[in-house]
Amino acid sequence: MVVTLDAKRRLTVPAALAPARPGDYFEAHFDAEEDAIVFRRLAGGENWLAVLKQCPVSPDDVPRRRRGPAKRRKL
Repeated sequence: MVVTLDAKRRLTVPAALAPARPGDYFEAHFDAEEDAIVFRRLAGGENWLAVLKQCPVSPDDVPRRRRGPAKRRKL
């Protein structure tokens, strides 16, 4: 199957070639020896709360923002 690179440097992979859903994660690397781009599906759908609990830095230790939040402009 031939896949073409478009003007915005995107590859569109047909669903028949590799079934995937929007939001799936892939690792891509170029294999110079084979002259090929290799895509490897990454595990997804992790619970963000479990990932946050594994973080070694407490959210309370994160420095404050330098600027305040953006203010709404009156039109």
